[in-house]
Order: sequence, then C-alpha cells, then structure tokens
Amino acid sequence: MLTATAGDGPLLHPGQRRHWWRDAVIYQVYVRSFLDSTGDGIGDLAGVRSGLPYLKKLGVDGIWLSPFYPSPQHDHGYDVTDHCDVDPVYGDLGEFDRLVTDARRLGIRVLLDIVPNHCSVEHPHFRAALAAGPYSAARARFHFADGRGPGGDEPPNNWRAMFGGPAWSRVTEPDGSPGQWYLHLFTPEQPDWNWRNPDVGNDFDAVLRFWLDRGVDGFRIDVAAGLYKHPALPDSPDPAADERARDSVNPLAWNQEEVHQVWREWRAVCDEYTARDGRERLLVGEVSVPTAREHARYVRPDELHQAFFFDLLSAPWDAGAFRATIGEAMRDIAGTGSTVTWVLNNHDQVRTVTRYAGCGGTADTGRDTADLGTARARAAALLMLALPGAAYVYQGEELGLPEVVDLPDDVLTDPIYRRTGSRARVRDGCRVPLPWSGQASPFGFTPGAPGQEAARPWLPQPAYFAEHATDRALADTRSSWHLYRDGLQLRRSLPQLGEGTLRWLETPPDVLAFVRGDGLVCAVNFGTEPAVSPVAGLPLLASGACPDGVLPGSTAAWYMSDPPAEAPAGPPAGTAVDIPEPR
Repeated sequence: MLTATAGDGPLLHPGQRRHWWRDAVIYQVYVRSFLDSTGDGIGDLAGVRSGLPYLKKLGVDGIWLSPFYPSPQHDHGYDVTDHCDVDPVYGDLGEFDRLVTDARRLGIRVLLDIVPNHCSVEHPHFRAALAAGPYSAARARFHFADGRGPGGDEPPNNWRAMFGGPAWSRVTEPDGSPGQWYLHLFTPEQPDWNWRNPDVGNDFDAVLRFWLDRGVDGFRIDVAAGLYKHPALPDSPDPAADERARDSVNPLAWNQEEVHQVWREWRAVCDEYTARDGRERLLVGEVSVPTAREHARYVRPDELHQAFFFDLLSAPWDAGAFRATIGEAMRDIAGTGSTVTWVLNNHDQVRTVTRYAGCGGTADTGRDTADLGTARARAAALLMLALPGAAYVYQGEELGLPEVVDLPDDVLTDPIYRRTGSRARVRDGCRVPLPWSGQASPFGFTPGAPGQEAARPWLPQPAYFAEHATDRALADTRSSWHLYRDGLQLRRSLPQLGEGTLRWLETPPDVLAFVRGDGLVCAVNFGTEPAVSPVAGLPLLASGACPDGVLPGSTAAWYMSDPPAEAPAGPPAGTAVDIPEPR
C-alpha cells in the first residue's frame, strides 16, 4: 500500500480552484458522537474544535456539522426550537465562533445543517399557533386543518409519517375542546412548516443571514425536496409509501415544483455574500427523488450548488449496478454543468462495512463476514474518491467502523423505534460515539472529572471499537485511515482527479474500470476471485495487497497508464510506489 507524504492539509491543483466546492471532500461531523469536552457523555462544539487538527491531518476540505440548535432532542436536534442559537448541551455561540475561527485558520470550511421543513412542537411559533386557535394567522405558519368525519375525529387525509404512524396529530383547543389537526411528516414532535405562507420564507432568510454573518461557508439542507405540499392536501393512492420506504416517496408531499423557487432565493443570498468578499458559500441539499434526471433539476446554475446523490449509497455490491448508477449520474447531473456529489455513508444509513458484508444490519457479523465487508468498504472508498465531482465522508468511515447492530433495546433513542417498536432501519447503530484511544470504553471520547471515572457515552461503545480507535489507526499504515488520507492527498496533487469526466474501459464482468484525465485508471474487482489487473505497471494506491499482474477480489487500485481500450493480460502490477511530494 502507498505511503505518500504530501503535507497534512488539503492540496490544491495548480492555479487553485475557483469553485472550491466542485470537487471538495467534506467530512460529516455528527456532533453528539464526535468528541465530548465536558464529561457528560455527549459530544459538543468544543470537542469538534479540539478535533480539528485530526481532520486537518486527514486532509478534508471542510466539515458539515449536524444540528446543534436548542432542541428537546426528540430527533437528536432535527426538532429545532431556535434556529439562531446553540443548545447548552453542545456549548454556546461563543464556542461556535471559536470553532469557526480555528477552522478557518486551518483552511477547513464549515457547513451547518439547516432544517427548513419542520421544527419542534416547543418552537415559539408553534406554541403561539396552539394558543391562537383555529384559522388564526399564527396557525397559518403550519399545516393546520379540520378533521374529517363526525366531530372531525378523523385526520384530514390518509398520509402516513415516514417514521411511522399517521402524519397528522389532533390538538386540544384553548377552550379544552378537541380541535384541529396538524401535519408532521416525521414525528408528532416535528410539525411541518407551511411554506405557502411568506412569513416562513422571510424567517429562514433571516436565519441564513444570521449564520452567514458569523462566518459559515454554507449549509447542508435537510429534506431539500420537501417544504411544499400539494395545496389541496388530497388523499394518497399509496398513503403508507413513505412509512414503508422510510424515504420521501409520496409525490403529493415531496418534490413539488414550488420548492425550486426557494433554492433560487437561497442561492441569491449566498451569491450576495460571495460577491462581498469573494469567498464562495455553498448550498448542498438532501435530495431524495425518483431519478437522476429529477435530481439534476435541483442543481441548475441558479439553484443548489450540490445535492447528495444517494443512488450510489443504495446500490448493491455489483459491478454492473455501480456502472449503471455512475453512468446515469454523469449523464443527467453532470450534464447540467454541476458536479455529482457522491456519498457512501451518513448518519441515517447502515455503515458500508456492515452493508457490503451482506449482513443487512443484523447481528450476523462473524470474522469472515466482517473482513469481507471491510475489504469492500475500502474498495468503495477508493472508487468514490476517484470519481469526478465532490465527496462526503461520514465520521468513523475513515476508521473502518462497522454498524453496531447489537445495541440493547433500552438504549435505543431513534424515534423510528419509539414509533414502530421495530428495529428495522433504526439509525442508532451508525451514531455510536467515536473511539479515540485506549482499550476500553469510553475510548477517549469523554473525559472524567479529576479523580473520577469517565462518564458513559450516550450510546454504549462495543469492546471491538478498540480495534478501530484513532490512535491505533494513525499508527498503522495499513489502516483505513491511511487509505483515506493517501487517497485525499493524491486527489489534491494529481490533476487527473477531482473535477472532470471519466471514460469506461472494457473489463471482465466483475471488474469495473475507468480512466480519468490523462491516463489515471481506477479499477475495482467486485468479485471474489482474482482478475488480471487492467493496466500494466505499479498501482499508485490500492485498497489491499495486489500481487503482480493481479487485481484480487473486493479490491480497488489506482494506476497511472496510457490504457488500451481493453484490459490487457500483460505485465504484472505491484502494490506500492513512492510518490514525490507535490510542489
């Protein structure tokens, strides 16, 4: 495996990039689980600040912070009571400002997670709506409606919530009588805003400016295909579609045409700030829509800069499926003039190590299965980092963390579990706090008070996390951490990588290979049997040992070559080569 030393920070292509975001690699920080500075077992902003040198060394361009706003934490911060403050459990605005200052000094950009589709039932506007009564201006900020049937005892329509149960809850009116219903497409604690009311848009314009004035570099937008609902709120022919898929499927509730005007307005705000100082602000959307062509509409030149392309995340471990998914994205999304935003992991999905092992998030994770998942996850990482466009890395991905599949029922906090009683698609397993050092929990995640035992992390860490602790990963040049670091450094030092196009190569059925720029080839063997390496010569970087002339199963490699149209049977390939430090 390559041991490349090219400095500790992100490297720019010659001439520097005008649009930094087009091929940026952003690290997703799940604040609650990153690093705790106070000893309460919950990660916080000061912990993130102390971890910035680690992220600088890894070589990412920026960080995306999960919600840290005041919240009753029914959905770990995605139920917001104040979009312009910090929950005391995570710190305060002063600590946030110090984080932004330190990140900028290190050349790390900071993106915030903004939640415009819904808020908390404890938000002042929702409390005012409850107190104001039916048909009031305060209720017009939300989707309040009269019920159907005798006494209005049935919900206004048949929609089901994504996290389980009806999408409507009934309120008690100020006079104590049964009253109207309000819409919540996630949990009852998260009422949806009514974006057809201009007051809502004006409020969020102020929220954007509040954080932009504090120096942030942009926003990750939660549920970016949401916001607007069909104006008539009619019954759905498949009301349980969202609940069944745990995704935004109901076409009456998501992906309405009017939402694009919101992103044009937000883009104008970001462009206004960029024009002031030349520092580009970024909008990246959580966009879950049926096709890449529909996805492309969100990244038109006057809308979002980026939108996560989730199809690669959900693709099965299969060469044909990956090729078709990548090809569709390059044709339909890159064809808009934007770049594709690739992602393999996030805080809502089973981690790749477990997903690619074929475990499906179950406890069937024997050593052989886990090793297979690790090998495939490492190969997928090199594939993603070789693709044209931007990439997002979820915390712990670089450590090779698997999903924690055996959390006891009594520690699960995901509202999906509370609403359904089922562990299916429960997200706690990918949110377990990171291991930093040591041989036992809390693995350096949370400090203890002087003379006292360290606090327990808010979710328990399994004993095997010791194998993935950061100190151990940094000391082992064969670790996934070094694979990511080497890949990020090469991505910044080689002009063939980052922005641009790709060209597919002819390969055996289980092998996927493409060429970037002037002769950089990425090849991945999705099969279990070794294949002939598609390019003569030594790989620059490989996810596993590559014997001469062989690309083993579940392995990816990067080569420099002037490749032929077909994979040769030719000269052997090695596993390592020193790369001179870029100048």
